[in-house]
Amino acid sequence: MPELPEVETVKRGLAPTMEGARIVKLELRRGDLRFPFPEAFGEKASGRTIVSLGRRAKYLLIDLDSGATIIAHLGMSGSFRIEAGPVAETPISETPGEFHHPRSKDEKHDHVIFHLEGPSGASRVIYNDPRRFGFMDMADRTALDINPFLYGLGPEPTGNALSAAYLAERFKGKAQPLKSALLDQKNIAGLGNIYVCEALWRSHLKPTRPAATLVTPTGKPTKQLDLLVSSIRDVIADAIKAGGSSLRDHIQTDGSLGYFQHSFSVYDREGQPCRTPDCGGTIARIVQAGRSTFYCPTCQK
Repeated sequence: MPELPEVETVKRGLAPTMEGARIVKLELRRGDLRFPFPEAFGEKASGRTIVSLGRRAKYLLIDLDSGATIIAHLGMSGSFRIEAGPVAETPISETPGEFHHPRSKDEKHDHVIFHLEGPSGASRVIYNDPRRFGFMDMADRTALDINPFLYGLGPEPTGNALSAAYLAERFKGKAQPLKSALLDQKNIAGLGNIYVCEALWRSHLKPTRPAATLVTPTGKPTKQLDLLVSSIRDVIADAIKAGGSSLRDHIQTDGSLGYFQHSFSVYDREGQPCRTPDCGGTIARIVQAGRSTFYCPTCQK
């Protein structure tokens, strides 16, 4: 599933085409994705101008001049692609780059099409999703905090609200495994399996240790928790800079894939040497809450 860096990459790739463009028509080729589309979704979006694109956790936010926001989630296999030129002409798809694991471009999986008119002319932004685990919703912009998908989300890992002191308050007294605590979207919004594994490796913390062990008896953050927060920020920043991970089910909007995958230190590296200098350990894989966890038993304590 695309994680925060991948969704941020999609947002940045779509922004030049979508921001400031008018939605001539929002075409829905089926009645639902993972969930049914909002009532009169196409009618409410058609004719509106896209003010800006944003992101909250793993959700793409498309703000319209009506005061409404389209909330889009990519699910497991969802992706956007941009096609320029009038519909009657042969569309020009922005698909440069070498493909490692390309995403679907099969038209039978094109479920939502934004027909746009912008400063540079006509274009289409197409949402393709073979598995249909993604979804789209629409909400009033002023009420996003109480939207069922966004309500109760924790701070962004890239924002100032995430601090060691904040996590100490969330973790104190918690016997919950550290990895599970980090994946809890109420603690931190947008962190997923891949980047939690990477952040824990960078901070040399074992994923199974109780979250409370990073908090002092007086409720203060330990130095290890300070390092964890820094590692979370760094791994997310590195992934965004690299353009998102080039996983099987992620592709950038211009058709190219990110390359942070080739910099993974633990994720999907079971049986390979740990990259911590002078460690000498071997990356292991365990299963936590149904998800694969990759870590080094030697240097992660």
